[in-house]
Amino acid sequence: MIGGIVVGAGSDATAALTRVSTWARDVALEVPVDPDAPEAKRLLLEELSKPGYAEAQPSLFDRISQGIWEWLMSLFTGGGGTPDGLVPAIVVTIVIVAIVVALLIWGVPRLNRRSSAEPGVFAAEDARDARQIRADAERAAQAGDWGLAIAERFRALARSLSERTIVTVTPGTTAHEVAARAATSFPAFSDQLAHTARSFDEVRYLGEPGTAERYADIARLDDDLAGQAPAGFDAAPVDAASVAGGLR
Repeated sequence: MIGGIVVGAGSDATAALTRVSTWARDVALEVPVDPDAPEAKRLLLEELSKPGYAEAQPSLFDRISQGIWEWLMSLFTGGGGTPDGLVPAIVVTIVIVAIVVALLIWGVPRLNRRSSAEPGVFAAEDARDARQIRADAERAAQAGDWGLAIAERFRALARSLSERTIVTVTPGTTAHEVAARAATSFPAFSDQLAHTARSFDEVRYLGEPGTAERYADIARLDDDLAGQAPAGFDAAPVDAASVAGGLR
């Protein structure tokens, strides 16, 4: 018996098999071709649970990369979703990166040099007189170390004015303070004093190499002031080195 149909022998068997075939076809046709929503959901979940689908899922890195890319593209696209001014935006980005790199390479060492240098024209332990400092400046100039020569010659100028009691200079006094104080006694030289103070700051704090011309300017100003009496005094010009020697 198959599906409630009795199968015998001979012609009766042939007829029975025909009825069984018809029954099987009818049963197959009763299976729904379009499953309902719950059945479709079950079939989909079973299909997606297979290992092949799990391996094809994007990784966390893939999702993060995709998110960053979409954000960058949103910066460079107009309302229509197409690139709008993409090339200028890329150029601006490259320029910004170049500026940052330049600051890291050249700006930071310069700031480090400035922060490592002691403020003021003289260090606390510098007890040299003007004559000694001038000699050190000349040696640096002969060696071609114009930065050191400029700094030392300005120190000689400041020490000379201090030895003549024209300008008060203490550890921590800056070059511009020396120039401003000296300008009150030598107003005709105020511009030259300000210029030499800038030269001192540039070689001392900003790492500029200095030049022979700038050294010559400071040396000439030092010599000129040494032969000038400060404003308000009618005394004859006094050599700073002679005054320094007389104070010993």
